[in-house]
Amino acid sequence: MTPHQARHRAYAAAPAPVILPSLLGCDFAHMADELAALAQSGAHVAHLDVMDGHFVPNLTYGPPVIKGWRSASNLFFDAHLMIADPTRYYQNFIDAGCDQLTIHIEAVPNPAELLHAIRAAGIAAALSLNPPTPLEAITPYLDLVDQVLVMSVMPGFGGQSFDPVARPKIRTLRALKPDLAIAVDGGIKAANAGDIVADGATHLIVGSAIFGAPGGYRDALDAIRAAGLSGSGATRE
Repeated sequence: MTPHQARHRAYAAAPAPVILPSLLGCDFAHMADELAALAQSGAHVAHLDVMDGHFVPNLTYGPPVIKGWRSASNLFFDAHLMIADPTRYYQNFIDAGCDQLTIHIEAVPNPAELLHAIRAAGIAAALSLNPPTPLEAITPYLDLVDQVLVMSVMPGFGGQSFDPVARPKIRTLRALKPDLAIAVDGGIKAANAGDIVADGATHLIVGSAIFGAPGGYRDALDAIRAAGLSGSGATRE
């Protein structure tokens, strides 16, 4: 089994709901230590926020930086490509060691060819949509993806509040594809994780509630997962 296959197996076996720490809140001066701390705290995956300053009004990092992180960690790398031209650069992210690439329907309105190419390379493919984008924009492609990412904030910056417009999208996706992996990104914390999981989410991308938590990473991860499992107080809007 290759390291890539081993990471896929560990990600698939991660306890539900799967918590994906969003590295935007990390201490970038000590990333090897941060990645090790996440793994020791029970994380199985790292969510990589790739921003180009065009598709979103912020800049983060790209394949050379991710390649360095890959050599320091065996976590599953889910690269969220918030970039204007993922077709041009997707192979660079695969070569850097990413295990899943998430592209945006707003950047690639007809993503079938790119999704096929990503999966043909042996990498998981995910498709994301922003809060204003109707769910119908991605439904023709549900059979081509390993995961859908429903944005509950406009991408580009961490620390935003959860937008409830995501909730009916999650519920509709769950009804359409009962076995679909549904990730949600933006404003997730222990206080709302139960509702989001009750709606049908299986994967929760969390930044501030982990890296800004007063306790350690393990306590934050455990609290959010426990809240998601409970589904307590879930409402149907």
